[in-house]
Amino acid sequence: MIRGQAKQWPSPFSLAVGEVIGMRGRQVCVLASGDPFFYGVGSTIAAHVSPDETWVIPAPSAFSLAAARMGWAIPETILLSVHGRVLDRIRPHLHSGARILALTSDADGPAALAQLLADLGFGQSQVTVLEALGGTHERARTARAGWFDLTGIAALNTVAIDVAADPGARILAYTPGLADDLFEHDGQITKREIRAVTLSALAPKRGELLWDVGAGSGSVAIEWMLADPSLRAGAIEARATAAARICRNAAAFGVPDLSVVEGSAPEALAGLDAPDAIFLGGGASADGVLETCIGTLRSGGRLVANAVTLETESELIAQHATRGGTLTRIAVSRADRVGTKTGWRSAMPVTQWIWEKS
Repeated sequence: MIRGQAKQWPSPFSLAVGEVIGMRGRQVCVLASGDPFFYGVGSTIAAHVSPDETWVIPAPSAFSLAAARMGWAIPETILLSVHGRVLDRIRPHLHSGARILALTSDADGPAALAQLLADLGFGQSQVTVLEALGGTHERARTARAGWFDLTGIAALNTVAIDVAADPGARILAYTPGLADDLFEHDGQITKREIRAVTLSALAPKRGELLWDVGAGSGSVAIEWMLADPSLRAGAIEARATAAARICRNAAAFGVPDLSVVEGSAPEALAGLDAPDAIFLGGGASADGVLETCIGTLRSGGRLVANAVTLETESELIAQHATRGGTLTRIAVSRADRVGTKTGWRSAMPVTQWIWEKS
């Protein structure tokens, strides 16, 4: 028989870790549904408590139960939690033929997911709501996202999505250099060809932090974060309207954790976590910006600066002569109408300086 004082999980849930750790040295039983190390409380507590102090008795996760009911192979299925998180996180995974298992927050979660799918052009997707998995009241019901009409959904549910894209659906390709018109921008955007080369030069690695200084539309920071869920980025932008636009773009691309810092560099850089990589898309010739970035960059970090003006190009040439690195000029031309015929219309060339801090 188990004896002791029962405590409910606190709200917000983040307070639970402190309460459990506060009882260190006593025998504490932590009860949680499903596999505690699969989007569960186990991994949260384990970040603060040694495995030697715990004895874990796992149960099948909601993902395992849902995959079994759907007959889906877990390695071929996208596992996603939107429990207590914004639904926009699903956006990068919406490709025709993809299978997604998503944990939701409550009874309204499945309908909200279905609405988002329909809004993004995935209304034909099959949405299966799996309720109370593993219990006596378990059930599964299916509807198309664009015609979702399921009601009376249990608060404890998992949603299985068999993704089907309508013509014109907003699909985010897996490669860098996404189409410019996918971003909301006012013309100040690193164009897709230059952006692809820039992301290659920034060379993101697991868990790294990027500063996108003078972020404009935030396109480089957003594509950096899309490369891997472990990547973090801060978009520094002086204009309030542009900073708000970056926030909207981050949500639209499913990277709502992008940190947007409104302010002018170098002052706005003070107090930020030291980055592993920095992108300067403009303003590299402004007083103190380049020096601050170089001084703050972590050892082994990469700085990539793009210039389109002669003034900034001169600064990058001088830095290259002093510090070394790689200096490249990138020129892009696109076919366009010239009267009744077709010719090449050149975009402004970009001078790119790549430097690694020793």
